[in-house]
Amino acid sequence: MTAQIEQQSKAKQAFVGLQMLFVAFGALVLVPLITGLDANTALLTAGVGTLLFQLCTGKQVPIFLASSFAFIAPIQYGVQAWGIATTMGGLACTGLVYVALSTLVKLRGAAILERIFPPVVVGPVIIIIGMGLAPVAVDMAVGKGSAYAYNDAILVSLVTLLTTLIVAVFSKGMMKLIPIMFGIAVGYILCLFLGLINFQPVLDAAWFSMPNLTTPEFKLEAILYLLPIAIAPAVEHVGGIMAISSVTGKDFLKKPGLHRTLLGDGVATAAASLVGGPPNTTYAEVTGAVMLTRNFNPNIMTWAAVWAIVISFCGKVGAFLATIPTIVMGGIMMLVFGSIAVVGMSTLIRGKVDVTEARNLCIISVVMTFGIGGMFVDVGGMSIKGISLCAIVAIILNLLLPKAENKID
Repeated sequence: MTAQIEQQSKAKQAFVGLQMLFVAFGALVLVPLITGLDANTALLTAGVGTLLFQLCTGKQVPIFLASSFAFIAPIQYGVQAWGIATTMGGLACTGLVYVALSTLVKLRGAAILERIFPPVVVGPVIIIIGMGLAPVAVDMAVGKGSAYAYNDAILVSLVTLLTTLIVAVFSKGMMKLIPIMFGIAVGYILCLFLGLINFQPVLDAAWFSMPNLTTPEFKLEAILYLLPIAIAPAVEHVGGIMAISSVTGKDFLKKPGLHRTLLGDGVATAAASLVGGPPNTTYAEVTGAVMLTRNFNPNIMTWAAVWAIVISFCGKVGAFLATIPTIVMGGIMMLVFGSIAVVGMSTLIRGKVDVTEARNLCIISVVMTFGIGGMFVDVGGMSIKGISLCAIVAIILNLLLPKAENKID
């Protein structure tokens, strides 16, 4: 009888795990579809990354790791500048940032991150990540550089965007957690009616096939460009762990410890990049689903990871995802990329950063100008630009500029 109950419990965990993967699925595959990476590989590395995270944390934290939006712009630039293999090599090295921060937290405590990476540093960098992607979203939404006519493109992208907005604002329960999935579904159906989708690749694809793995190549310029970018998502990781701690009523910052969760995130990111997948991060959507369903058992995330790995070997899934028109993705991205910038703004607000204070104003202004203006610095034949330059400048200015003395009224 006990064995039967246990078997039923495992079956329920497997079902709930599939549900959790469904919640994460839209955002998970969005990154590879935007950047040109293989969607099946992203599924594989999300599953493997989650299992590695559980290994590093003693399987105590009920979170799911998958494709990070923070790396979209760097991946796009890296693929154009050096190719996929070299970009993956640089991304694999970003795991070292997590390892370094994990070691720092282990030695000095979690408060050290707040001192080195305060909101005035992290906030504007995250804003630049979102704003830097805005032109990409608009270009895809209007069909620029594609075979889609403008009228078709603007109709599909705006319907997709409107659907996503309506679901995000007006829906309730589990449905509210998957607005991206609904937006893509409605946009895809509209494309079907407009005759913009070719199903032949799906029919030709095998049911079982290996994900498209990439062997990384290492180039110093790519590594130096990508390393600083990991700072923002690594610091955001702290917020993710605090969120799941609040939901479950357990302090995961103490047990298993922030140093172990950072290490797990870094190992998952490095492992993903070593085989051609996008870097991983903790998913707020899944944390929301945990809060809604009250399923706090980490075994559920193990099942979600297993499902992701199993589905990654289905060739027809990858072929189907590849048929999603770019104009549908453009509609989604106009919301998603803006929301990244909003996260940066909320970081400044939550941190109670006084933007009128001279020191803070200088840091934020320089970072925003460098990021939006496309500033670059050539050093020894290597160019540092974009988000990486913004992160470095923000950190240096924060360390060099003296803090304002407390004012006495």
